[in-house]
Amino acid sequence: MAEDAFVISASMIPFGKYRSSSYVGLAVSPLIDALQRAGVQKSDVDAVYVGHSYGGMMTGQRITKEIGLGTVPTVNVDNACSSGATAVHEAATAIAQGLIDVAVVIGVEKLTQFGGGTLPLSPEDREVRQGIVMPAVYAMRATRYLYENDATVEDLALVSVKARRHGALNPFAQFRKEVTVEEVLAARPVADPLTLLMCCPTGDGAAVVVLASERARNRLGAGKSARVAASVLHSGQVAEGYRDMTKPEITYQSVRDAYAEAGIEPWDLDMIEFHDAFSIAELVYYEAFGLTEKQSAVSLLRDGRTTFGGDVVVNPSGGLLAKGHPVGASGVAQVAEAFWQVTGQAGARQIPDARWAATHVTGGGTAGLDHGACTVHIFEAA
Repeated sequence: MAEDAFVISASMIPFGKYRSSSYVGLAVSPLIDALQRAGVQKSDVDAVYVGHSYGGMMTGQRITKEIGLGTVPTVNVDNACSSGATAVHEAATAIAQGLIDVAVVIGVEKLTQFGGGTLPLSPEDREVRQGIVMPAVYAMRATRYLYENDATVEDLALVSVKARRHGALNPFAQFRKEVTVEEVLAARPVADPLTLLMCCPTGDGAAVVVLASERARNRLGAGKSARVAASVLHSGQVAEGYRDMTKPEITYQSVRDAYAEAGIEPWDLDMIEFHDAFSIAELVYYEAFGLTEKQSAVSLLRDGRTTFGGDVVVNPSGGLLAKGHPVGASGVAQVAEAFWQVTGQAGARQIPDARWAATHVTGGGTAGLDHGACTVHIFEAA
C-alpha cells in the first residue's frame, strides 16, 4: 500500500528581477527558511529534487553545498515550465513508494540572464526554426477561442484584472498593483489579440517545499500540513496535422487521472493554481478542470465565480500573470500557495476554511505535441 506524503513547510522569495544574483543566491535563503520552518535538520533529509530549465549543470548541488547538505541524492529536473512541479512529483512518488521519508524540493530560475524578450526554445524543433514563439502559440489559441465562443477581448482582459487584484494581496508577487480592463486593452500589443498585460512577466525567483512521510511528519512534530492526495505527470501525445487548440488534451487527461487518484470531483476544490502564462489559458483550463462545460467558461469569469467569495478561487496568488513566471520555480511556488491556503497561512488572500487545493502546470512548446509535460497535484488539509 502506498505511503501518504505531506507538504510540511514552504518558503519562497518575492518573484522579480534579481540581475546581480545567481541561481545559488536566489535559492539559499528560502531553502534555509523552509528547513527551519519544518524543524528539519540536514541529517533528516533523504533526497533533494531541484527544478530548473536554464541553470546549467549541477544547479542543485551548487545550491545545497552552500549549506553543507551533501551525500544525499540530489536530482536536477528539467521539464520546461513543468520542471518544479515535476520535481515535487518525483519527491512525492519516492515517499509514496517508501523509498525515503524526507525530501526537499527546490524550484529556481533566473530569466534576467537573457536580457528580455521571449524565452529561448530548442533550435532542433522545426517550428522554432520557422520562428514560433510562445506568445504566438497562445495568440492563435486565443483567436480560435474567441471565434468559437461567446467571448470577447474584454474577457481576456478580465482574466488579467482578476489576476492583478489577487496579486495585490500577495507579498511574493512580481506585480502588486491592480489594473483595469481599459489599461489591459491599451497596453502594448504583443501578438494579436494579446496585449502585454495579458502575458506573464519574465523574471527570477526561487521556492522551496519540504515533503515528509507520515512517520517522519509525526517524528518531526510537524503541525498543519497538506497531504498529497494526487500527483500526476503526463507527457504529450504526438498528433500531426489538425488539433483543437482550445482543448489541451494533456491537461484533460492529467486532471481526469488526478481526480480519480484523489477521489474527489471538481466542485470539491476550494482553490486552483493554473498555469496562466497568458490570459486565454485560464479560460481554457476552466473547461479542462471540469469547472464548466466547454464553450461556457466566460460565464464563470463574468459572474465572479472564480475569485474570492465564488465557487472556487482560481490563482489566489495572482497566478503567473501577476506573480511572475521564473520557469523552474513556478510549479514549486504553486505548491507553496496550496500549502499556505489549506493550512490557513495565506494572510490577506486566505480562502476561508480551505480544505482542497489543486495545482497545474504544463511545460514545453514542441512541434507535434499539445505540450511536452503536464503536472497536476491535489492537496488536502491534514
